[in-house]
Amino acid sequence: MIRDVAQAEFAQSVVERSREVPVVVDFWAAWCGPCRQLTPALETAAKAREGDVDLAKVDVDANQALAQQFRVQGIPAVKAFKDGRVVDEFTGAVPPAQVERFFDSLVPSEADRLVAGNGAAPDEAALRRALEVDPRHAGAAQALGRMLLARGDADEAVEVLAPFEHDFAAAGLSARARLTSEGDRLNPAFEAWDAGDPATALELLQQAFAGAVDGDKRDRIRQVMIAIFTELGPDDPLAREHRRRLSTALY
Repeated sequence: MIRDVAQAEFAQSVVERSREVPVVVDFWAAWCGPCRQLTPALETAAKAREGDVDLAKVDVDANQALAQQFRVQGIPAVKAFKDGRVVDEFTGAVPPAQVERFFDSLVPSEADRLVAGNGAAPDEAALRRALEVDPRHAGAAQALGRMLLARGDADEAVEVLAPFEHDFAAAGLSARARLTSEGDRLNPAFEAWDAGDPATALELLQQAFAGAVDGDKRDRIRQVMIAIFTELGPDDPLAREHRRRLSTALY
């Protein structure tokens, strides 16, 4: 969808709409030569992704307050909105190939769509296919790892998650799988985590960490807790409390 947007409808047509699909906003003016160069590339990219990305065109002369609000200092200025906020931007008449890459970065990949499952939980085949399409897709590895752990295939979960040690959530799941394979008695903590009870899971993990002597085991328990912190988010009070306790226990 391509539309001209003014101040009155910006909140609805851009900010709220971006919670459904990404919205690319082109801040332009009629007197701007580079804007006229860029517009065809933006429109071509938007039309090629009809239904996946919207293009909103804002005339800065007629909507100066919007330009000031979003700190537009030069035009053309292009800003991409997702989930109600700006997630990417560029200024100037960039080449069409760069415009295409900009739009591509906003559209879910085939692997993303497989993991999303069209609103339903993806099945195992879809997750395995997602990793074939994109072997670096951490979300697919995490979802498949959880599925394997749920049915007791801890060794395969370790194998699936091994390439994603840089990702806190995947590393935590991998550490959990290793602890499970080694026979550590942490199932009550893991069951609480799976049941959506992070408070109980973290308390049990803190106790296990305090009682562990082996360095490798302590590190794996730490990784599991960090994965839960990551799920809760940096500002969550429970995560802050247990992060502080873990830090104290480490030092």
